[in-house]
Amino acid sequence: MDLERKEMATISAVNTNETHRRARNALSIFRAEVGSLIRLAVPLIAGMLTSVIVGLTDTYFLGPLGEVPLAAVSLATSVAIILYAALYGLLGPVGYLIGTAYGAGDAAKISQVVKHGVVIGFGAGVVGFLLMALALLALPYLGQPPEVLQIIAPYWLLIGALMMPFIVGFVYKQFYDAMDRPWTGMALTLVGVTVNIPLTWALVGGHVGLPALGLVGAGWAAFISGCIGTAVMAAHFHLTPAHAPYRVPSNWHKAAFIEQLREGAPMGVQYFFEGGAVSVAGLLIGLLGAAALAANQVVFSVMVLLYMIPMGMSAAVGIRVAQAAGGGERHRARSIGLTGMAVVSLWTVTFTAVLVTSGDWVARRFVSEADVIAIATLMFMTVGAMQVGDGVQSVSVGALRGIFDNRYPTVVSLIAYWLIALPLSYAFGFWLNWGAPGVWAGFGGGLVVASVLLVRRLWRVTDQVNGE
Repeated sequence: MDLERKEMATISAVNTNETHRRARNALSIFRAEVGSLIRLAVPLIAGMLTSVIVGLTDTYFLGPLGEVPLAAVSLATSVAIILYAALYGLLGPVGYLIGTAYGAGDAAKISQVVKHGVVIGFGAGVVGFLLMALALLALPYLGQPPEVLQIIAPYWLLIGALMMPFIVGFVYKQFYDAMDRPWTGMALTLVGVTVNIPLTWALVGGHVGLPALGLVGAGWAAFISGCIGTAVMAAHFHLTPAHAPYRVPSNWHKAAFIEQLREGAPMGVQYFFEGGAVSVAGLLIGLLGAAALAANQVVFSVMVLLYMIPMGMSAAVGIRVAQAAGGGERHRARSIGLTGMAVVSLWTVTFTAVLVTSGDWVARRFVSEADVIAIATLMFMTVGAMQVGDGVQSVSVGALRGIFDNRYPTVVSLIAYWLIALPLSYAFGFWLNWGAPGVWAGFGGGLVVASVLLVRRLWRVTDQVNGE
């Protein structure tokens, strides 16, 4: 008996020591990666925050005009997001290709990626605008509020036209981010925002001698500020002497276009599935009336702002993984990804608690209508609760993209968002009569599935990389 006890005690001690060893190893890996990730992620997040301030600005200045203009912004955003998301995914490989070339010290490759990326971006932006214009023709047949459809066309087209400067600017910004100059990219992005805020104020309300254009004024302010911001960013890249090594004159190469499109197509399709599901969810909410659409715009504006931290960390993880792969350290992909997930989870848990307890207070900062505030408060609780899963799946995607594993996340998006999230959204929102909060509750089910599948994929892929 004593011998058995001793053996059990020995086994227990060995297990305890092994657990402690793994914990120390995990902590050591976290410490090794977290500083580098945060240094890159903070300016990336700041730059992304400046880009979404445009939507928040529209919500803030249009809120006093009533629920109909806000509903129009919500409807336009719900449809535009599918195209913006697809463009973001299509041009996403620019940053990872530059990061890999930067890790390998290949300046000529960086020059080639930027040059071809700008052309692809502009062409894709034109296609996006044309698709947005065609979608406008379908709105009368989708059961949306007639008072919203009556005023939406000019704003809708201007938000569509914004795709062209937006995606070209995105190409240039990825250059700065992937070259470990994210603060420069953030500062250049800020130019458009500093133009947008006062211009929206002036054109919406009719200040400093400008006409009061209301909703249309917000659209013009977004488009003009987007063009100015992209022009400044392009000028900085092409005129700064320090960037001369990355502006090497070269011919157009079919292979370079094919490379970017080959990697970008699955990412674009993935974002199309994800953004398309969000668009359909927005259209479902539109069936519930203008008040529900207005509440959705308030909630969506705030959530997009908060989501920039997981989004920025995802981009930072992808860039660090790409740089590590370019430098022959592909085995670090898992540790970088897990570190990013830990940081993002801490953030999402924190702001989920705030939104669940203070959604009413946040909604009142934008609107005064009691019915809109009531719907928004419940939506903040619902959408806030699903952010942990959303943050984890975003960082997982970033890590996979850094090693150009793009096709699996595309399949996951199709399954999680279209086969799971949207059916649940319709069931909760309409069959169970939970309304707009139910639509987003169903969407949360898809996010949970996506996060589990993507983390599992990252683990399996890095097992192969690490030879485990």
